[in-house]
Amino acid sequence: MQLVGTQVIPAYGGKGGFTVEFVGDGGEVVSVQIRNEHGQQLNRLNAVEKAREVMSRFATAQIRDDEGDHAAARRSARSAGDEEAMDEQLDEGLEGTFPASDPVSVTNTAIPKGSKH
Repeated sequence: MQLVGTQVIPAYGGKGGFTVEFVGDGGEVVSVQIRNEHGQQLNRLNAVEKAREVMSRFATAQIRDDEGDHAAARRSARSAGDEEAMDEQLDEGLEGTFPASDPVSVTNTAIPKGSKH
């Protein structure tokens, strides 16, 4: 795989951090989100380097389960066929988007024109 492009997406104008997307020649996309914390001089120019450092650390990190023991990667609720877990995840997602899920309110403010004499 070869890297064919990167895209840096600011969060809140860069004040909240950045998402760096690395695009591979096969259409693969890896996204790394980096928060801009106090004292950190994160900007559009150094966000790519910081994201590379984060990916490198993740690539060499050992995977652990909740008890802290070494384990293989966990299966997602979907791949495990866990209907209850999928329902819980859906409910959590819907709660997190509640204001956006309200119906749009439409008000007509047009004032009818009178006839010209």
